[in-house]
Amino acid sequence: MSTETAAREPEAQSSAPSEEYGEWSTSEFARMGASPGWRRLQVQANLVAPHLRVAAIEGEQGAGKQTLARYLHARSPLAHTEFQRRDAREWLATEADRHALAGFLYLERADLLAAPGQYLLLGVLKAMQDRPVGRAVLVASSESSLRYMAARGLLMPDLAFRLTAVRFSIPPLRQRREDIAPLARILLDRICARYRHRPVTLAPAAMTRLLQHAWLGNVRELESVLEAALLEMDEGVIRPGDLAISLEPEVKQAPAAPETEPLNLDAVIRRHVNRVLELSRGNKVRAARQLGISRSTLYRILDHES
Repeated sequence: MSTETAAREPEAQSSAPSEEYGEWSTSEFARMGASPGWRRLQVQANLVAPHLRVAAIEGEQGAGKQTLARYLHARSPLAHTEFQRRDAREWLATEADRHALAGFLYLERADLLAAPGQYLLLGVLKAMQDRPVGRAVLVASSESSLRYMAARGLLMPDLAFRLTAVRFSIPPLRQRREDIAPLARILLDRICARYRHRPVTLAPAAMTRLLQHAWLGNVRELESVLEAALLEMDEGVIRPGDLAISLEPEVKQAPAAPETEPLNLDAVIRRHVNRVLELSRGNKVRAARQLGISRSTLYRILDHES
């Protein structure tokens, strides 16, 4: 979806829900960054939120995927409903009912789904396509590009296409350094409020040091550094010595190799069935219902394994 079209701010209405939601308010979200990358995300979010059905949010760990998802929830027709946050793997194994999905569902780490989970999620998306806008929204998060995963054979292409028809890609903080200063101010205000501490300031040299840091942990790391600095500072001013960061070059470790999946289809099915059975605490009736199969079929799979 193009982010070139400017989105108009919704008109204020007395019946609108409160700005406060989850960890951030909508006003804070608007002030979180001034970089071109963040501005594009804001335009895109304001444009699609009222009509959202399925979307993907991609970005590194700690970049702000859940924050963006909560902003979409606050601007969607489902703002009055609960923000449901689930791990994609556990939700699909224990709770997924493709015909009963309702409300705003945020599924984390869709990029870690194995083949059986990908099939289940595809079934959920197919069941959603004929539903009217405003009944259910599914937003999936990923630390990897879902389209790139599909191109490499790691994700079902049809699933990737459906998830990324509306796609938000959050740049890492090191690529949008213009956002560090406004983010630091907002985070400091929130940290002070949490500790009921009087407002504090950042010395210019401390801000320079923040701007020079690599921030491999992104916004989450920035918040952690500022919280620790608040507890170390004197006289209401955070100085460079209060910041627990190094200016030495940081090397990001390569991600661990994914667990090797069995290539035999029967083995994949048995493995997934056992996983669902484990999450169902051995309840075969519930496991069969979550898998969408009969109990007799479940018994045959388990008997074949033994």
